[in-house]
Amino acid sequence: MAQHWTPSTWQERPSVQQPTWPDTAALDQVLKELSTYPPLVFAGEARALTSALGGVAAGKAFLVQAGDCAESFESFSADAIRDKLRVILQMAVVLTYSSGVPVLKVGRIAGQFAKPRSSDTEVVDGLTLPSFRGHMVNDSGTTDEARQPDPTRLLTAYHQSASTLNLLRAFTKGGFADLSRVHAWNQEFVASSKEGRRYEAIADGIDRAMRFMEACGIDLGAEARLHQVEFWTSHEALILGYEQALTREDSLTGDWYDCSAHMLWIGERTRALDGAHVEFLSGVGNPLGCKVGPRATADEVLGLCERLNPERVPGRLTLITRMGADAIEDGLRPLLRAVTDAGHPVVWACDPMHGNTYTAPSGRKTRHLDAVLAEIKGFFDAHRAEGTWPGGVHVELTGDDVTECLGGAEEILDADLSSRYETMCDPRLNARQSLDLAFRVAELLAASR
Repeated sequence: MAQHWTPSTWQERPSVQQPTWPDTAALDQVLKELSTYPPLVFAGEARALTSALGGVAAGKAFLVQAGDCAESFESFSADAIRDKLRVILQMAVVLTYSSGVPVLKVGRIAGQFAKPRSSDTEVVDGLTLPSFRGHMVNDSGTTDEARQPDPTRLLTAYHQSASTLNLLRAFTKGGFADLSRVHAWNQEFVASSKEGRRYEAIADGIDRAMRFMEACGIDLGAEARLHQVEFWTSHEALILGYEQALTREDSLTGDWYDCSAHMLWIGERTRALDGAHVEFLSGVGNPLGCKVGPRATADEVLGLCERLNPERVPGRLTLITRMGADAIEDGLRPLLRAVTDAGHPVVWACDPMHGNTYTAPSGRKTRHLDAVLAEIKGFFDAHRAEGTWPGGVHVELTGDDVTECLGGAEEILDADLSSRYETMCDPRLNARQSLDLAFRVAELLAASR
């Protein structure tokens, strides 16, 4: 924990990517109300995730952090939450079964409602409007009124996060995540695909293994890990007033925790060492992530390690690289050497999405699965060359049958993008593409071991 830190010291630092709230008195009232609400997660849960991530940092486990680019107030449903969870569970099964490595499952969910933007304004249908910053801040409608930041949306974000967490806990502890249901996780539009058939072969293998254990007299019903999974939540800690309002002092340790999610991360645009985001997150006890782009220097990354994890707690800090397929190997290797030589026990994860985003001829923002997979391969190659552990992947995906990213076994083309392009902001992998990615990562992971 940072010395002389309080939940409000970030306000003394330069802050970026914060909305220009038109009514500060209304904002203060909302934040005061939020500060009285119950925590969404508990300090003990955050400490358990830090401990589990310590295993990843030590090369004994692998992290899958995945979910929506930005959650929506409008498409909020039990089915959508279940389908995202189902894809992540499928990916984890593929990785664990194929590589023999335990997989931590962390969702970009139950709080991922705000997005950084490169400009305060954007042009939509010839109109210059305030940029859409996620449903926590404003609406995506194409009028000036819709784009005005509204602090009451912070309350809606809290309540939707609470509902999502309740449902996730029910799914992961109440039978949906039971390993005996591994076949049932295969969605209809995935099961008929090449990836779905490969997944079914793994599911058959799991069935045979469980029948073998039962035949040997092992009581499978008594083993909770076969019937439940640990699932944690995360989001980018972007809107600092919201994060401060949900920060609580732990009654057991006296430490401060941001109780809006188990894990929080800092984005590439907000990771300035003297900035408000680094200051705020340096003082909370949650496990943290920090995005690292292609322009990051070894000195900057070491500075972040010292600010965010000065006590060198394994699992406290995850460095999430997002460099692009062409830059990843050469850009990452010097950082790996510097961090290793300095003795920082970080988790290294690969975000292969953001560095490979471009605008297609149709005008849609997209990513090609080939580039996504190429960045992951470069990430593994860099770690192999430096003798370090490629600890995880961080991807934007959905359980819906969308057409937002190009390529994959179904060969989504530019002409197909408009048929089911539903994202709130950035393009996401659909379930088939997500499984394709999981199989490729499993092959790389098995080779790394």
